Amino acid sequence: MDLEDARAVAVGVGGREGAVVCIGETMAALAPAPSASLESADDLRVSVAGAESNVAMYLADLGIPVSWLSAVGDDALGRRVLAEVGAAGVDVGGVRRDPGRRTGLLVKEPTGSRTRVHYYRGNSAASAMGPDVLDDDRLRSASVLHLTGVTAALSPSCRSLVAAALAVPADQRPYAISFDVNHRPALWPPDTAATVLRDLADRADITFVGLDEAQDLWGADLEPAGVRRLLPRPRLLVVKDGGHAVSAFGTEGTWTVPALGTDVVEPVGAGDAFAAGVLTGLLRGGGMERALRLGHITAASALKVTADHGPLPDSARIERLLALPADEWAAEAGQLAVPVRDGAPR
Repeated sequence: MDLEDARAVAVGVGGREGAVVCIGETMAALAPAPSASLESADDLRVSVAGAESNVAMYLADLGIPVSWLSAVGDDALGRRVLAEVGAAGVDVGGVRRDPGRRTGLLVKEPTGSRTRVHYYRGNSAASAMGPDVLDDDRLRSASVLHLTGVTAALSPSCRSLVAAALAVPADQRPYAISFDVNHRPALWPPDTAATVLRDLADRADITFVGLDEAQDLWGADLEPAGVRRLLPRPRLLVVKDGGHAVSAFGTEGTWTVPALGTDVVEPVGAGDAFAAGVLTGLLRGGGMERALRLGHITAASALKVTADHGPLPDSARIERLLALPADEWAAEAGQLAVPVRDGAPR
């Protein structure tokens, strides 16, 4: 894969440039202060949380036109979700309000260096989504459709949605499909996730996976090159190796970029931010190295906040980091390596 081919993956198989469309559930989220215990906290902060809307909000921050398709309950939390995602610059006009189902909820429980997440999303409005979501007119002009393994785990109809999108042969798709494995063990029946997620991930044009989750799913001794052998079909496979580096495997090349240093408040959402940065870099051109760096920069902004979505550095700092010679980037990254995984509960 040369640089122009990498960009072509992101602007669609037909070479069409347009918006990105993200499909998936977003929930209201409750969390104590970073240093507080869920058991003893007097106050919980309300925010929103959803892998696909996280990607959408960061894409909007980076200036990419983006829509988010989903369903929420016709309730106060659903209105909160729509308001917050929409305020970030994301088109939420295609989100359905379901009067018969509630908006999903999650509660974050800080536990030292990790965050446990408790889900209250059974029978949620988004869990009733199905393949008909793919009929939305916004997909007619999209350059990229972004999906994750979270959606595939929510319900049989949601899994059918993801499978239907990826069933279209790659050379017949009007847009590129980006898929983040985003393994959530708590959402899957025993002994089902590994096979399903490998099949879905291998059908996408662009696939993101953490090395840690690949090892959990497909073999504890896997290295990035081994993940590529398991997933040979994506035109671009991005393997996130925790706080060390990210490796990208294209049809004609491999790139490795070390993780950027930053202080970590909470890791949840960093993987989504990383995906948004990489997709933005691909859509704008400039090469894989630049796209992977932008992924790291965007991920760092999520690591600095308790919410899933944090503020980006100013554009001048982003450009300075993107323009660094390779040795200077490596020195900057080596100051304090941080993970770009999404911080999902195990």
